[in-house]
Amino acid sequence: MTARFAWHDDLEAGAFPAAAYNELLLRLPTFTPFNRLSWLRAMARHLRPGQTLHVLIAWQDARLVLCLPLLHCRERQAGLPLRVVRHLGYPLADRIVLAVEPGQEAVLMDALPRIRRALPHALLQLDEILPAPASNAGLTAWGRRGSFRWENRLICLVPEYRVCAKDRDEPAGDARYKLRRARKRSAAIGAAPRRARPDADTMDALLARICAVERISWKGAQDVGIFSSDNVAATTEALRALAAEDRVRAVLLEHEGRCISYRLGLLEQGRLYDYSLAFMPAYAALGSGRLLLDEWIRWGLDEGWQWIDASRVRRSHSRHQLRERMSGQIEHRRWRFYSCRPGGLAFGLAYGVWQLWRRHVRRSD
Repeated sequence: MTARFAWHDDLEAGAFPAAAYNELLLRLPTFTPFNRLSWLRAMARHLRPGQTLHVLIAWQDARLVLCLPLLHCRERQAGLPLRVVRHLGYPLADRIVLAVEPGQEAVLMDALPRIRRALPHALLQLDEILPAPASNAGLTAWGRRGSFRWENRLICLVPEYRVCAKDRDEPAGDARYKLRRARKRSAAIGAAPRRARPDADTMDALLARICAVERISWKGAQDVGIFSSDNVAATTEALRALAAEDRVRAVLLEHEGRCISYRLGLLEQGRLYDYSLAFMPAYAALGSGRLLLDEWIRWGLDEGWQWIDASRVRRSHSRHQLRERMSGQIEHRRWRFYSCRPGGLAFGLAYGVWQLWRRHVRRSD
């Protein structure tokens, strides 16, 4: 069956088929909070200078089978000014699935020439993609059909933990010792964990408390957290929207009425994404992160969550505390497609030379 493609320039009600998009999400094997329309709309309202939003959708009869909200912008990569296409939400979206209905690989394949015509670019890059059969087949076809160069790279393995009845007891091994030490040190100063389930009316107060912690943490010092100067407006609006849908959870460590450490999570289909955490440097020795992670697990037992998920970890040398208990790991992939335009040829060639040089250096070491 032939798909009907169309472009939209925003995601707002009245201009975009919101109900059909939400129905499409429910037909996907899995999707994340960062695929939610509430999150995407907040990101779209806070585009950076030079970015434009273009949403490609495809219909089969009255059923939406594909939706790709894309950013078109100019970036400097390796010193070269390039036209780049990305998925809306970058870099704040920890993990997404491409919104293409299972079994509609051909529709995704047919989307690439339309993107190339409407959004001329040197590089099309999709980060933090969760593998799925439809997207894997379609994106592989993108690479093989007309890209000068392309790559599908594993960029991180995210630990996840299956919540189970045995979590009523203390963990085994070294994790038990570290958790007991964190509890003892926190109790010694009178610090205690507290759960927060914000809604539209209480989210701003929670944001103020956790933002204050991030700003004096190492993340604030380096201006790299979710509340950094570049991200604060989009992040706060997106979290308010998710809180209004009862998808935000937080665990705070409080001392004398003050929040000294927090973990912020997003809840989707029984899976708690551990999205952000920070602590005040003066309380670094407490081990608050491990204490609050245990509180996540106990909260999951109380409310019937199935998974605690690290959401995203560093590409290498990650020390996320969930690794001490993890049940498995989830792949994040990065897809890069260099076009046959002059910029794509130049950057694709330069990138290939750099990869060869890097492999040579590693072998030499």
